[in-house]
Amino acid sequence: MRVLVVEDSRSLAEVLVEGLRDQGMAVDAAHDGLEAAAKLDLNPYDVVVLDRDLPGIHGDSLCQMITDRDQRAMVLMLTASGAPGDRVTGLGLGADDYLGKPFHFPELVLRIRALARRKPAARARILRAAGIELDAMRRTVTREGRPVDLSVKEFGVLEALLLAAPAYLRAEDLLEQVWDEQADPFTNTVTVTIGRLRRKLGDPPVIATTPGIGYRISDSR
Repeated sequence: MRVLVVEDSRSLAEVLVEGLRDQGMAVDAAHDGLEAAAKLDLNPYDVVVLDRDLPGIHGDSLCQMITDRDQRAMVLMLTASGAPGDRVTGLGLGADDYLGKPFHFPELVLRIRALARRKPAARARILRAAGIELDAMRRTVTREGRPVDLSVKEFGVLEALLLAAPAYLRAEDLLEQVWDEQADPFTNTVTVTIGRLRRKLGDPPVIATTPGIGYRISDSR
């Protein structure tokens, strides 16, 4: 899942970004409306966590810009304007959810995941292929009923491969979906993560690699 945090308070944005990354999300940040608009033009996001009172482009205008897109992200307004009237106005602008500050971080995480599942053509909660079962909500993985303990990035890579199955994903696709804009496109981090994931999933191997094409889940049963 890829999330854009739009928050003009740099200290709060940093806390949100690090906290959401710890939850296995690929997260970018923007500190004003203009920067957010530029990132929305460059990257596909599942959810935008949007502060309402932004410099550059106001959060209300940015919300309308997002919801007018053909391939739109889901919008969670996160703002100090938490009165009922403000919530109604925010939802009327096209926001999909509204959470006032201060907020409880676990609730924010649950709301973001719920929005991602509501997104048109969104992923199923439980993904299955080649004897693997991945529960995106509980963050659990089993293979043939055996629990598999994965790191945050290993889980993200497996989820992306299962969503794409039986199609291939390039290393660039995995960097875009599982990491974020800070990822070095020339790094071997995808190769290393795939190697660890293969070892943890065990035999027979289920992740196929085709040079020049990419990776995919291969069910040979």
